[in-house]
Amino acid sequence: MSMARTGKASRRGMRAEATAATVSDAVHDPELRQLINRMPLWRRPGYLIRRLNQIHYALFYEECAGFDITPVQYGILTTLSLNPGADQNSIAGDVGIDRTNVADVLSRLARRGLVVRARGATDKRTFVTWLTPQGEALTKSMLGAMRRAQERLLEPLDAAERENFLATLLRLIDANNDVSRAALGPARIDRAA
Repeated sequence: MSMARTGKASRRGMRAEATAATVSDAVHDPELRQLINRMPLWRRPGYLIRRLNQIHYALFYEECAGFDITPVQYGILTTLSLNPGADQNSIAGDVGIDRTNVADVLSRLARRGLVVRARGATDKRTFVTWLTPQGEALTKSMLGAMRRAQERLLEPLDAAERENFLATLLRLIDANNDVSRAALGPARIDRAA
């Protein structure tokens, strides 16, 4: 390894240690601080993001228990409430999930009578989807519960920290969108259907 590479690697290592110390210092719970210092997983963004997603799902299920809807299903219902007649590819791009998964979720929502699907008018290979009146009512009635789950997730942060957190998440998503299996993209709606 060259001297330049060795120098860069050691500077990266020092920055990682400094970041770990800063992160540990920002945590108020002594047990969590000890875990961060002991376990390398607790300094890895991917692990922390997955862990936070697990917590979000738990909060969502607590607040939305009576609706029997998953966060992904609610995301699709919300997308359809804003983009009626969207096709499967558009929904996948808006929600950021794989097209095949969208088809599976839409089938489950259709069986529950929450959405209706029809062949596209301009491209008969595509299906376009709308909320049924029951789907519209459910989406609206869940809004308060979903907001409570979001509020509980962000509760430890003050207003400025919330804005910074969301801005940071958006920057990371935007910068890395192209490597996702389900890259976010603009809606393409076949309104002629």
